[in-house]
Amino acid sequence: MEAFEYAAPNSVKEAVGLLSSNWGEADVLAGGTDLLSLLKEGVHTPKRVVSLKNVSGLKGVSASRIGATATIAELLGNSSVPAAVRQAAEGITSPQMRAMGTVGGELLQRPRCWYFRNGYGLLGKDAKGKSLAPNGENQYHAILGNKGPAYFVSASSLAPALIALEATVTVTGPDGEDEMPLEKLFQTPSSDSQRENTLQPNQVLTGINLPGGGARSATYEVRQRQLMDWPLASASVALKMSGDTVESARVVLGHVAPTPWRSSDAERALAGKAVSEDTAMAAAKAALSAATPLSRNKHKVQLARVAVKRAILQAAG
Repeated sequence: MEAFEYAAPNSVKEAVGLLSSNWGEADVLAGGTDLLSLLKEGVHTPKRVVSLKNVSGLKGVSASRIGATATIAELLGNSSVPAAVRQAAEGITSPQMRAMGTVGGELLQRPRCWYFRNGYGLLGKDAKGKSLAPNGENQYHAILGNKGPAYFVSASSLAPALIALEATVTVTGPDGEDEMPLEKLFQTPSSDSQRENTLQPNQVLTGINLPGGGARSATYEVRQRQLMDWPLASASVALKMSGDTVESARVVLGHVAPTPWRSSDAERALAGKAVSEDTAMAAAKAALSAATPLSRNKHKVQLARVAVKRAILQAAG
């Protein structure tokens, strides 16, 4: 780990002022469950680390707002949290991760791609600029949105659930506070100089806002191991019902693309129909109709179909 300056400001404004306008010069420290690993592995080498532990107003969980530094344990301890979000949080089984990991940090964690984590850059390229994932160790990589140059999968388990529920995020930067759909927080980078999120280097994620509306929601994850592992595929679903009929649906897949992957095809397959095994399966097939698996991850297509189908059935009750 390289030496760095440590700062612990008392306000968001002070924290923003300590950040840099360039990526790589300063990092935000929340729970540290991801950042400390990146520092130890030499993937991140900032000159300054800005801790949020003393910043007030970033904690707390309610039916309408989740503070960015609220922990996963605090999220699980609040009964007003929607079902899809709670189920996604329950998949984070490590007691240490629950106690220290923050909601904001979970959303903004860097990709778990082993090429990135081993120094080949965000896009996983060799010295000649060739992408390593398409014909390499790609069994955990993307099956959607993977036409290049990014092949990693978004690591967040909470993001698909929050996007399905139409959550927004509040971010603060030098120009003040702004709010945007959480869906807009993620992007597929086209170069190593970009990030997989749309935050600027001198912006801080301060909270997640949950709208009402009474949608029925659920998250279903498929894992290789149930303990301390990231899902192979997941799906979060929010259904607005009129009696037994789906009035509108939002279907978001996780761990299958460089961003949380919203499927408009699956949503159209559900709209105006009663939920059954057949309609859920039709929506699941529609959600993966554009999948393009790599050389070693074709299995993820079926796993994702299963996740979508079961999330729909759970959400419908």
